[in-house]
Amino acid sequence: MRFQNKAILSLGSNMGNRLENLQWCIDYINNHIATVVKVSGIYENPSVGFEGDDFYNCCLLVHTQKPAVQLLAELLGAELEGGRVRNPEERYHSRTIDIDVITFNNEIIAEPTLEVPHPRMQNRNFVLIPLRDVAPHWEHPKFKKNINQLITESGDESKCEFVVQLPSPIEQFNPKHHSYIAIEGNIGAGKTSLAGKLSEDFGGQIVLERFADNPFLPQFYKDPQRYAFSLEMSFLADRYQQLSDDLLQVNPQTDFVVADYHIIKSLIFSKVTLGEDEYTLYKKLFDIMYGEMRRPGLYVYLYQTTETLLKHIKLRGRSYEQEIEAEYLDKINQGYLDYIKTHTGLNVLVLDVSNRDFVHNQEDYVWVLEQVNLNR
Repeated sequence: MRFQNKAILSLGSNMGNRLENLQWCIDYINNHIATVVKVSGIYENPSVGFEGDDFYNCCLLVHTQKPAVQLLAELLGAELEGGRVRNPEERYHSRTIDIDVITFNNEIIAEPTLEVPHPRMQNRNFVLIPLRDVAPHWEHPKFKKNINQLITESGDESKCEFVVQLPSPIEQFNPKHHSYIAIEGNIGAGKTSLAGKLSEDFGGQIVLERFADNPFLPQFYKDPQRYAFSLEMSFLADRYQQLSDDLLQVNPQTDFVVADYHIIKSLIFSKVTLGEDEYTLYKKLFDIMYGEMRRPGLYVYLYQTTETLLKHIKLRGRSYEQEIEAEYLDKINQGYLDYIKTHTGLNVLVLDVSNRDFVHNQEDYVWVLEQVNLNR
């Protein structure tokens, strides 16, 4: 399951302080447009198609939720922010910053404003060599040639000399020191989306709750009183089995794991849905299982207002969720907050994301990374 698009961008500068221009551009893209996962080396090469100073070039591997055309539009805005002045009468000219979309996933795109893979990339070592740095196993989807073959056959004999290696902005955030992060939240809070982004951006393994396989869930939403105990026992057994199996496969000393739930959600939901006697029995079973579970290094609770949750639930369109009432969501939220206040066995980070969209707004996602990074 893929949560984000992967694009490779080519950056170039031959005016002013070229290195500073590239560093500014890398940071701007990461803070405002897309997550910069990898940065190639910086290479120097002659200008192509016109007489001008030598360029510094590099490639970036970025992750984004944006479609290709929107990504390009925002990158053109970054060029303007970086002082790029376009001359419609001159195709090639000197520039403070130049950004091209070279690849987008493994797609072939032919739009009036965008052609991917870039139509001239195979002839330019100043694109191919940095691209190899960030995607050494990449294969051209149209030519069916790998990156090394493309470099060998490019016919480009101009110099392309390594200058320096700049760090990726994402390196300042290091959630891996937690080893295991559990993302929690109410229904529609965005926990799966955030878990997916973290696992992809930082090369982690992801554990996703198998809620869709639970046969009692649609029945519970239609008749809560009748199916509550069956639902909660089913969830508890499934979560315990899945977490036990999945976490057994990873090395806690070296592997990074992100889950979109933790088993304590079973206790939170059951306290809302079950009667007193049923909950007493349920908690005895839960305590036995919980005592054997590996604890996450960081437990992130995404708080959303009930109004925001209802909007998210409506947008994602799962038919069996559409009858969920605000009162039920209120109780779940309160249950989580009460548990967090009274239990000290977890390293908890509560994030109020009611007015943030960390899926589509890069600034909000960077804010989340900053908060996680502060919690060591």
